[in-house]
Amino acid sequence: MKRLLLTLFCFCVLQGALAEDGSRLWLRQATDAQATVTCKLTSETAQIAKAELEQAWKGVPVVLKKTKDKDLRKLPASSYRIRAIEGGKQIEINSLSDIGLLYGAYHLLRLQATNADVQSLDITESPAFDKRILNHWDNLDRRVERGYAGFSLWNWEELPALSPRYKEYARANASIGINGTVLNNVNASPKMLTTEYLEKVKVLADVFRPYGIQVYLSVNFATPMALGEVETADPLNKEVVKWWKNKVKEIYQLIPDFGGFLVKANSEGQPGPCDFGRTHAEGANMLADALKPYKGIVMWRAFVYSPSDADRAKQAYLEFQPLDGQFRSNVIIQVKNGPIDFQPREPYSPLFTSMKQTPLMPELQITQEYLGHSNHLAFLAPMWEEFFDLVEPNTMNAIAGVTNIGTDTNWCGHHFGQANWYAFGRLAWEPTLTSDVIAKEWLQQTFDLKESSLTTLSKMMVYSHEAVVDYMMPLGLHHIFAWGHHYGPEPWCAIPGARADWMPSYYHNADEKGLGFDRSSTGSNAVAQYPEELCKLYDNIETCPEKYILWFHHVPWQHKLQSGRTLWEALCYHYDRGVQLTRDFQKAWDNVKEDIDAERFADVQTKLIAQTRDAIWWKDACLLYFQTFSKLPFPEDYERPIHELDDLKKVQLGITNEECPTIELLNKNR
Repeated sequence: MKRLLLTLFCFCVLQGALAEDGSRLWLRQATDAQATVTCKLTSETAQIAKAELEQAWKGVPVVLKKTKDKDLRKLPASSYRIRAIEGGKQIEINSLSDIGLLYGAYHLLRLQATNADVQSLDITESPAFDKRILNHWDNLDRRVERGYAGFSLWNWEELPALSPRYKEYARANASIGINGTVLNNVNASPKMLTTEYLEKVKVLADVFRPYGIQVYLSVNFATPMALGEVETADPLNKEVVKWWKNKVKEIYQLIPDFGGFLVKANSEGQPGPCDFGRTHAEGANMLADALKPYKGIVMWRAFVYSPSDADRAKQAYLEFQPLDGQFRSNVIIQVKNGPIDFQPREPYSPLFTSMKQTPLMPELQITQEYLGHSNHLAFLAPMWEEFFDLVEPNTMNAIAGVTNIGTDTNWCGHHFGQANWYAFGRLAWEPTLTSDVIAKEWLQQTFDLKESSLTTLSKMMVYSHEAVVDYMMPLGLHHIFAWGHHYGPEPWCAIPGARADWMPSYYHNADEKGLGFDRSSTGSNAVAQYPEELCKLYDNIETCPEKYILWFHHVPWQHKLQSGRTLWEALCYHYDRGVQLTRDFQKAWDNVKEDIDAERFADVQTKLIAQTRDAIWWKDACLLYFQTFSKLPFPEDYERPIHELDDLKKVQLGITNEECPTIELLNKNR
């Protein structure tokens, strides 16, 4: 009996030791390696690099060494070289900077975790973008707009008291090369710039600095007026200019390496220079002049859609392209990857190929506002890879990602949501990396997988984005989500008194003739905003890529597409394929069960079941609704709806913009 109890006790202890909750992210390597690492540098950053290697590196001795190597001097200071020396008996990491050595240390550990050959290493790495920045849409009350992983990491009430997570956050970012963070929501509170909050920001900046991370703040353009310190926010008013210069001076006295400001102006009710008869350039330049003595930057968002044109997709171009060349050199226009708003698939924003004299930076959305929140597996590297296929990375020197990070134990709400944070960092460093390579890197560091399981899961991840596009909005459909929270389908949505371009019907234009938004030369002519070659490609309904055809054309229901299917048949095919792929993901996950710890396996399995149910919900809702216009039967080979349209129109989740619906709530409603 005693032996049995002892056996059971040992089994329980072992299971506890093997249990994982996702809190360690992709940084799961053992910390008992006791490696031999030589580093004569005494900076905190260099000592972190040394400690990381000592704890986790299991190979030959490593030397960390700053150098003035002529080849490295041609590259950014954060570049590094890793090479095996003395016939492979030692590895040397060289950089011009301490942060470069830290990046090199993390790279070496990544090579170890992915079973790479390190015997004859000779790697030189350099970041494609100088500024690789996370954007947090976190409010001061800790609610996170479009955040689906709990509350904000930043506990403003408790600061300057520190959470251990602040350091872990910085460490995770440094491990993938992220070097900046905007702490607060672009819908910024004026209180963010009060001395009370700036002193709290300083505490976070001090934690992040050794990991090479600069702090930035989103600012409300009318802050001096909102705080009652100036009567206007006119950017050409002398008192306003003076206020901003004094405020910037105060910030840099507290935080000498402060990065600068992110600004959302004249968008969705936020104040801006246009309220005072000034241009975006005049507003941005006023802030840029205040920051320039300290080498700070302004990231001015191009997310605008005042109802001055019949096509919302054209608005950013119409407002910003005429201002090309009018911005200060330390202003970067931050442009969403697509011309609407982080849709599951969009063509790239034409601003990227039309503003030749102005620095631009892409804004990608890591959080899944329009991609199933933190309930759906949607690996976004393929979407970003698609973007970089058409927008040359070397035309920009900065990149931003709207983050999916919160207080949830696993940081991102979904264990696979971590992969999007990871992918953003890796692509911000090297945008030519493929989705498959990034998926396998993340998987090998996050789970302990056999080769067959690695192949299975990497394939699942790479296909997941296309699956979501299929079961939500294939063929270029966009913005047909539920009102407000954007979870689930609502192509029939009609809100009395709301703007037309907030309604799904504005985008899908379904009628008895066909479906889609006509942006051709005979429609809104949005195609004219693209370079001539793409303009011609998109303008012709016969040559327009199928994945964008409903974005650029109103297509007749019986029109034959390049696939040989009619539009109606193609819609049914894609919605059905999306559902079938989610079922395949369930099977793939079940097949790797023996390689996954019990806790994470169960968590992901539950999410995948919910995703499949949601996919059916989307398929049935959209096809039944569009069928009321097409009047066409469902093709013989495809799965029939299991819902009634009238029942689906009654679904109301009752959640806010800061919530992901629970599985229980979904199961009660859809």
